[in-house]
Amino acid sequence: MGIQLGMPQAGPAETASGLVDSYGRRATDMRLSLTDKCNLRCTYCMPAEGLDWLQKDQVLTRGEIVRLVRIGVDLLGIRELRLTGGEPLVRADLVEIIADIRANHAELPISLTTNGLGLDKKAQKLKDAGLTRINVSMDSLHPDTFAQLTRRPFLDRVLRGIEAAAQVGLGLVKINAVLMRGINDHEAPALLEWAVSRGFELRFIEQMPLDADHGWTREGMITAAEMRGMLESDFVLTPDPRTRDGAPAERWEVRRKSLPDVVVGVVGIIASVTEPFCADCRRTRVTAEGKIMSCLFSREETDLRDLLRSTADDDAVARRWQEAMWAKPKAHGMDHVGLGDADFVQPDRTMSAIGG
Repeated sequence: MGIQLGMPQAGPAETASGLVDSYGRRATDMRLSLTDKCNLRCTYCMPAEGLDWLQKDQVLTRGEIVRLVRIGVDLLGIRELRLTGGEPLVRADLVEIIADIRANHAELPISLTTNGLGLDKKAQKLKDAGLTRINVSMDSLHPDTFAQLTRRPFLDRVLRGIEAAAQVGLGLVKINAVLMRGINDHEAPALLEWAVSRGFELRFIEQMPLDADHGWTREGMITAAEMRGMLESDFVLTPDPRTRDGAPAERWEVRRKSLPDVVVGVVGIIASVTEPFCADCRRTRVTAEGKIMSCLFSREETDLRDLLRSTADDDAVARRWQEAMWAKPKAHGMDHVGLGDADFVQPDRTMSAIGG
């Protein structure tokens, strides 16, 4: 009989069991931040003046990153890697990092989450290095609204990057969008039409309390239920028949109301706040300075960088990683934020300092 979620186990995981937590969940999806730096200043992420960036010697080196991925894949059962930031494209050795990882792991799916700035110039190099797929964050199709949300007038550059990724064949291009009440929420149907007409998969994400200004409120957040209602003005949504398989996005087949018999694409909705998926979470996160976060909203972190920079062998690094994941909480408690439940406390780190 399998381990039942909600029944914590009595002892630590064995070395051979991978990244298992005390509730029986097994992490196989590694989210690895390459930098905390970003060239946008999105209102739901960081303040206009930016943040105090990590010093160069605090950030994991190319060799340390490649080693950590190898330990994850070879010793701990990692089966999928996503490179994040900050903005990973600002890292000068990004192409070399991907090439080194690909040389070690020929079949490992490697994806990248980016804001798209500079992607038009790097898409082919990333593809040649071994990148499998790409996610681009873009919250608006209107230049003024884009500038309001990101505090930068770069929508045209993002669109060029998306087009370049599609042209070089970087897998199924996914577009991530956060809807902000009174700012871009009216764009939901237009964003979906734009995406499905170009063969992209759009994913709407509930705004999470990970902003540096601590301006998030539950009342201001657009919920997943509201998103579906907005889209149903123009589209018919039906559950995707494919299994979710631990993915954060609940996916829906999309049909235009004018042609309800034809599936024109798929849309995903990530409802981290109102419809959390903690019970089937399979992710382990590593920050740019080499700290393990068992949950996106963790307030506890486990440092691996000191081991990577010591004489410790791979098994020692793997054991500490396992210990960190064993302590993963049952749930983040965020679904009750603003409803009188005090279980959730916002992490000190912002999204850019965590890695999505």
